[in-house]
Amino acid sequence: MRILYGVVGEGMGHATRSRVVIEHLLAQGHEVHVLVSGRAHAMLSKHFSGVHRVHGWHLVYEDNVVKKGKTAWSNLVDLLREAPLLEKAYRQLDDFTPEVVISDFESWSYFYAKSHHVPVISVDNMQVINRCTHEDDVLEGHKAEFLLAKGIVKSKLPGSDRYIVTTFFRPPVRKERTTLVAPILRPEVLAAKPSDGSHVLVYSSADSAETLEGVLKSFPQVNFRVYGVRRGIAAQETDGNLSHQPFSETGFVDDLASARAVIAGGGFSLMGEAVFLHKPMLSVPLEGQFEQILNARYLQKLGFGLCRESVTHADVQELLDRADELTTNLAAYAQDGNSEVFTAVDAALAELAGR
Repeated sequence: MRILYGVVGEGMGHATRSRVVIEHLLAQGHEVHVLVSGRAHAMLSKHFSGVHRVHGWHLVYEDNVVKKGKTAWSNLVDLLREAPLLEKAYRQLDDFTPEVVISDFESWSYFYAKSHHVPVISVDNMQVINRCTHEDDVLEGHKAEFLLAKGIVKSKLPGSDRYIVTTFFRPPVRKERTTLVAPILRPEVLAAKPSDGSHVLVYSSADSAETLEGVLKSFPQVNFRVYGVRRGIAAQETDGNLSHQPFSETGFVDDLASARAVIAGGGFSLMGEAVFLHKPMLSVPLEGQFEQILNARYLQKLGFGLCRESVTHADVQELLDRADELTTNLAAYAQDGNSEVFTAVDAALAELAGR
């Protein structure tokens, strides 16, 4: 089949997991073109031909807080500036004539499908907010944010033919045409050999780096391998007990697989990788981004990690004190690589082809 695959560019997790599914589709003999925004375009262009760049929604945040007004304005300006890119991409897609669209929370591919009467398959983790039922203890203190996020997610890819939702937690499904599958994992993660190291892996943006570094330095006996704070460095930089690491996909996975524990945000991709590798996590979701709050709440509910609003000395101490307990809980989690999502995608395509 000729497949158009839409990938939202906010965060690299969408791109890394979409790469896995696209490689599977190509191996099955399908033709695939990709519609992608943001930094994800450069990454996917390295692996595939037929990759088209478009404008995509992005967030503006300061000090771990999403700035709604700045986000709206920035996206409006970018959309007006980059409108010709979308027009060019659509003309190229008319020549490709896709038979089905698969979207990882990406809107322009969805709009193309609806305007050309092409079926749509949604493959992402966001739809868990709308298409599943969540207990009160998970939503406590954030019900207004939940209802807002639910409305936004519901309006994203409405009326798709199938919804394949990636998740390490399994709340009850409340809507038809919905299949829950295990997180999509990169080949590098699947091939990693977990070990019991003494370091703690830290992944953070530089926005709140000064406060974070101060907390980490209050544990001089612990080595923290830090990614994301010093962007653009070419080699490791040591600052006391902090080892700032340059970007390296291989190095990051190695450090994750051998870590004692992880400190990071509430992003789904890294959290899913940590759960798979049985690494306890202290998760600090972005304020105002409910999807991350939901991920972190379930992480804590399952006994796989801690959900906190910020990183304090007491939080890091609790992570270190409870690392063995959390690791024991994680030992009960298992998944068979990416077999669930491949089976679900193949079945959906076969069903749509048979119409």
